[in-house]
Amino acid sequence: MFAVIKTGGKQYKVTEGDLVKVEKLDAEEGKTVKISEVLMVIDGENTTVGTPNVKGATVSAKVNSHGRGPKVKIVKFRRRKHHRKQMGHRQAYTELSITKITAK
Repeated sequence: MFAVIKTGGKQYKVTEGDLVKVEKLDAEEGKTVKISEVLMVIDGENTTVGTPNVKGATVSAKVNSHGRGPKVKIVKFRRRKHHRKQMGHRQAYTELSITKITAK
């Protein structure tokens, strides 16, 4: 059984036992989070597609850790103008382990 969930403006295909890095959530480490924005659930031959969400479907996940991703360098450069600007960005994430997928 797997599901397609939406969190942080992105969609993730998850199964039970998966480790997923999503946009940072406001939850403490070790707590359980329920994600109710389930877009699709596939259980063997049965496929349920939501409009836009599947009614009654939830995905439970345990918060493993919070962290920051690798640094992305941004360089703006204008040739012959003596102009150069450098910046960096590290995106914050939350690591979830999917514990249970429920669908009615």
